[in-house]
Amino acid sequence: MPDHSLPKRSTLDRFLSGLSEYIFQTKLGVADVQLVEYVSELMLRFTRVDAIQRVRRDDGRPATEVFQLMCEAERRIGTARREVHRHIGDVTLFRSGMFPESVRGNGKGSPDELLDYFHHGKRSYKIASTIEADESRPPCDLLDRLSDQFELCAYGLREIRRAWEESDPADQLLIE
Repeated sequence: MPDHSLPKRSTLDRFLSGLSEYIFQTKLGVADVQLVEYVSELMLRFTRVDAIQRVRRDDGRPATEVFQLMCEAERRIGTARREVHRHIGDVTLFRSGMFPESVRGNGKGSPDELLDYFHHGKRSYKIASTIEADESRPPCDLLDRLSDQFELCAYGLREIRRAWEESDPADQLLIE
């Protein structure tokens, strides 16, 4: 009898989760289930542009660059500050892992070109880990582990991208 208490997961969710588990656990030897689930959920969350652009500036426009996000984090207090720092960690991890070619040298004159994504991602996760939040948020110890293992997580995301790109295109049609 199926368990109806569990939320129905999309095909994309199951695909990203399975691929994350395979890469992190089998290829990289990372047995931290909570960390692997977070990375998998990050990829799924960032398939939506509004999730990437959720932090807003004073004028209502989205803060899309890490430099802008850092400025916004300094203006916030408490859990709002925690969430912006967590978002900085998420954005820098996602971009440096899934799209490392976009992190530097995009030639657009962006202030982000001068930023060290690894440094700011690790720093932001570390700051977020020091600010307590309710139970619905990622626990502080998980954010601390993301800070400590930022490079490994970024590498894991690059491996996920590589595995996805090398997979059979017919299999990818099943995801859409």
